Amino acid sequence: MMIIRPVTMDDRDAIIELAEKTGVGFTSLRPDEKRVQDRLERVLNTWRQKASLEEQGYLFVLEDTETKKVVGLSGIEVAIGLDEPWYNYRVGNIVHASKELSVYRSMPALFLSHDHTGFSELCTLFLDPDYRHSQNGYLLSKARFLFMANFPDRFSDRLIAEMRGFSDENGRSPFWESLGRHFFNMDFAQADHLSGTGKKTFIAELMPKHPMYVEFLTQEAQDVIGKVHPQTEPAAAILNSEGMKYENSVDIFDAGPTLEARVEDIRAVKDSSLWPVSILPDSSASENEQDSDSPVYLLANQDYLNYRSVLAKVAFEQDQIKILPEIAEALGVKEGDVIRAVTLFPEEKA
Repeated sequence: MMIIRPVTMDDRDAIIELAEKTGVGFTSLRPDEKRVQDRLERVLNTWRQKASLEEQGYLFVLEDTETKKVVGLSGIEVAIGLDEPWYNYRVGNIVHASKELSVYRSMPALFLSHDHTGFSELCTLFLDPDYRHSQNGYLLSKARFLFMANFPDRFSDRLIAEMRGFSDENGRSPFWESLGRHFFNMDFAQADHLSGTGKKTFIAELMPKHPMYVEFLTQEAQDVIGKVHPQTEPAAAILNSEGMKYENSVDIFDAGPTLEARVEDIRAVKDSSLWPVSILPDSSASENEQDSDSPVYLLANQDYLNYRSVLAKVAFEQDQIKILPEIAEALGVKEGDVIRAVTLFPEEKA
């Protein structure tokens, strides 16, 4: 069975192993032992309620309970941009007009912005390539929404997710080559590494503060503004289906899109419900499993310190949710406990 749970310090080596499988542009998960150690200490302090607001963040792992192997990671930052500036580009327009000459020109431009300061952020979503099947990616991504639905006071009411921007098979970013390189005089991979290790002051020191005209960039760079890296397209599609949309903000390095939404408007938050648990007897298991037409549900307990989330087929009867014994065990719940449930996909209705 695949299960989502909070990260522990024992997961450190597994996380470093996962980080070694990421590529250029994945700044929030790098194979740096100290960086991983510091991140784990920070998120564990968050769960213990010992972290200040600007330090708070959560990490969840996807574990294969049969092999006890950690195969995926996903996170939430509680409030971005409070300890250091949060930079992105807002894609807008500058109008040049002359009534005397009857000339009117609206030109797209990039404006350096801090608009998302204080927002919560979905981050660090990575799934081992060998496990990119059987709806594992959906569980890894969407389990965070039920955690936020359970504990809304611990997050901002606005949420973003930065999507990895386009780069080719050699790690070359057309946007960086056309814009960033002129101001930073370094390769995209080097700038990406510095940003991912927390050394972001160079951005403020070297980034131009005035708007940048999009038409001054190469056509190749213009074409990738707001474009998602091919390996990130499935993750973006999941968030799009839950109501997170591109609102013309992009990453300053690779121009990857930032998806945004109000937490209360996210489908898995808005449509999820709390249900008392009824545990099916073992004899009902085969009957329940044979109902192949019933939707798959995303389930989560309400235990803050021991949060668990799984995918399962369920049944509803007399205002109760009926689940199999192994599902109850995975969630750490007993008869009469309350769990949160929502259909895995938006088109499916209870």
